[in-house]
Amino acid sequence: MMKREKVSSIIRQTVQKTAVLSFGIALAVCGAVVVSLLPPLVLGNAIDRLSNGESLTVSLVIAYFVLTALTGILESAREGLLTVFGQKITHALRSHLMAKTQRLTAQELTQIEPGAMVSRFAGDVDTVENLFTSGIISMFVDACRIVSILFVIWSRNRGLSLVLLVLLPILFLFTRIVQKNMLAAQLENRRAVSLASGCVPETLHNIRTIHVLGKEPYMEQRYDQYIRDSYRAMEKTNFYDAVYSPVILIFNAVVVAVVMLLSASGNPKVLPLFGMSAGTAVAVINYISQIFTPVESLGMEIQTIQSAIAGVRRINEFLGLEEKKKPFAGAAASVEKPDKVVEFRDVTFGYDEHTVLNHLSFQVQQGEQVTLSGRTGAGKSTILKLLLGLYDPQAGQVLLHGRPVSEIQDLERRKRFGYVEQSFHQVPGTVKDQITLFDPDISMEAVKRAAVLTGLDETIMQMEHGYDTVCTPELFSQGQWQLLSIARAAAAETELFLLDEITANLDAESEQAVLKALKQVSEDRTVISISHRIAAEFGRIIQVGS
Repeated sequence: MMKREKVSSIIRQTVQKTAVLSFGIALAVCGAVVVSLLPPLVLGNAIDRLSNGESLTVSLVIAYFVLTALTGILESAREGLLTVFGQKITHALRSHLMAKTQRLTAQELTQIEPGAMVSRFAGDVDTVENLFTSGIISMFVDACRIVSILFVIWSRNRGLSLVLLVLLPILFLFTRIVQKNMLAAQLENRRAVSLASGCVPETLHNIRTIHVLGKEPYMEQRYDQYIRDSYRAMEKTNFYDAVYSPVILIFNAVVVAVVMLLSASGNPKVLPLFGMSAGTAVAVINYISQIFTPVESLGMEIQTIQSAIAGVRRINEFLGLEEKKKPFAGAAASVEKPDKVVEFRDVTFGYDEHTVLNHLSFQVQQGEQVTLSGRTGAGKSTILKLLLGLYDPQAGQVLLHGRPVSEIQDLERRKRFGYVEQSFHQVPGTVKDQITLFDPDISMEAVKRAAVLTGLDETIMQMEHGYDTVCTPELFSQGQWQLLSIARAAAAETELFLLDEITANLDAESEQAVLKALKQVSEDRTVISISHRIAAEFGRIIQVGS
C-alpha cells in the first residue's frame, strides 16, 4: 500500500534537515522567556533601595538595562529565526505539493477546480507558515511566560497569584468559545474563497460562450455571491477577534485595581496575602501587564492556528488523493507481440456515473492505420486517453504489444506514443525545445529530420537563429503550429501515432498541408486517428458507440 504523506511528516523532515536552525529557535525561545522575568525583579529591588534611603549601585542600573536589551535581542532573534524556518516550511510544502501533482491520475486532476488548486499552493501553505512564525511557537512562548510569571508572583504576592488562578480558567473557557467559533468561520471563508478563485479562470476560459449567450450578469452574480459568503465569514471572525481583546484589557485593569486597593487597605487579615513593598508593587504591576499581554496575544494566535488547521486539513486531503499506479518491477521483461500493437479487451469505462465505453473490444495490427468514428461523446478521445495511460479501465484490459498500458513507465511512454492534439501546447523555450520537450535523448538530427518531413525546416531555417529561435505565439501560423506538433511526435521516432482531431481547427488550405505532412511521417507507422471528416480518415474505420 502506498504511504500517504501528511503535513506533519513534511514538517518533521524539515526540522531534521534544519537541526541547527531548530536548536537556535529553541535556545532563543527559552532564553527570551527566562530573561524577560528578570528586569521587573531588578527594578523592584532598585525602588526598594530608594524607599529605604539607600543609594543605587551602578551595577544594578547596568544590570537592568542589559537584561532589558538582552530580552529585546532574544525576541528579535526568535522572530528572525522563525521567519527563516517558516520560509523553509513553505518551500518544503510547495515542493511536495508539486511532486504530488505530478503523481496524480488524470481523473483526479480533472476533478479539482483550478481555484482550489491555487488556494492550496498559495493560501493554505501560507497559513501553515504562519502557524510557526506567529502561531504555535508564539503560543508556546506565551504559555511558558504565563506559567513562569505565576511562579514568580506566587513567591512575591500569594494573594495576587490566587486571584490570577481563579481568573485564568475563566479566560481559558472564554478563549475556547472564541476558538471554536473562529474555526467554523475560517473554514466557511476558505470554501467561499476557493469558489471565488475558481470562478475567475472559469469565466476567462468560457468568455466567448458567455459573450455569445449574454451570460455576463449571471457570472457576475455568481462571483458576487461567493464574495458575499466570504465577507460574512470574515465578519464573524473579525467580530470574535474584536470582542476578545477588550475583554482581556478589562480583566487586566480590574486585577491591577483590586490588588492595589487590597494592598493599601491596611486590613491585618488582608495584608498577609496582598501586602507588599513599593518595589514589589512595581514589579507585580509589571508582571500583571506581562501575564495579560500574552493572554491577549492568544486571541490572534488562536485565529492564526485555526486558519492553519483549516489549511493543514485541505493540504492533507490533497496529499491523500489517489496517485498513478507504479508499474510492476518485472514489466519491462514481458514478452512483446509485434503483430498486435493495440488491443482493447472487453473494456468498460465511464466518468462518475456515466458509462462512456461499454464492453469495447478491438485490435490494431502492426503498421495498420485506423480511424475511430462515432458521434460526439461516444468515447473516441477517451480511447486515446486510456491508451496513453491517463485513465485505467474500470473493467477489461488495454494492451500495448500484449502489455497492460498501466505497466509501462512514464519515461518509456514517449518512446511508444506520438500524440497529436487539436491544438499545439507551447512550452517556454526555443523551436528546438518545442520539438524535443527538453528530452536529451532526441538528437538535433532527429529534430531536423522531423521538421523536414513536416515541411517546416525551410521556414525555421529562414529565421535569424534557426532552431534556436525563442518561440512566441505569433512566430507561426495556426497551421504551422500544428505541423510543429506533428514534428514533436515524429522526433521521438515512436512506433504508434495517436491523432485527436488534428485538423478540426484548421482552414482548408492548412488542413491539406497538415494531412500531407502527416502522410509522410506516418509511413511504416501504426496510426490511430479521430476525425469527423471522411477525407481525413486513415484506413480501417472502427465505429465507437451506437
